[in-house]
Amino acid sequence: MQMAGQLSMVSCRPTVLISSRHTVPPAAQTTTLIQESCMTQQAVELIQAYYDAFNRQDMDAFLALLTDDVVHDINQGDRETGKAAFSEFMVKMNRHYREQLVDMVIMANAEGSRAAAEFVVLGEYLSTDEGLPEAAGQTYRLPAGAFFDIRDGKVARVTNYYNLEDWIAQVAG
Repeated sequence: MQMAGQLSMVSCRPTVLISSRHTVPPAAQTTTLIQESCMTQQAVELIQAYYDAFNRQDMDAFLALLTDDVVHDINQGDRETGKAAFSEFMVKMNRHYREQLVDMVIMANAEGSRAAAEFVVLGEYLSTDEGLPEAAGQTYRLPAGAFFDIRDGKVARVTNYYNLEDWIAQVAG
């Protein structure tokens, strides 16, 4: 049985990749490319699990995918460090907003240490967030993206980006 926040072991399938690496023997090139493909696949699956947990509002599973010292760069805001701070941020967000992330595209580097996601936020503004327009159940559709550092199979940094002015225009009506 799989515990919350625990990813199943990924069975990486060899992929045909073409390389212009001329400094290593062909057999080593193939091994390196398959290993890199596997690490990329594991990183993509980690970020997919992160967003799946977010969309289910399963905060236990969501937070279990983070390192204890996770760094969170808040869009047009501060940098917070630690799983406890991230958890408090999510409590606040879930009080003010109901969101689903759709049209997800996830990319990762060959080493599986960094990833990026582009998506659309479908949201509802539930209660007024300090310094922002009055909430009255307004809905919004907002393109967004995030960048990740990955360490030991968990998210070690997440940096979120979206156009705050676009969001304000949508909810201010």
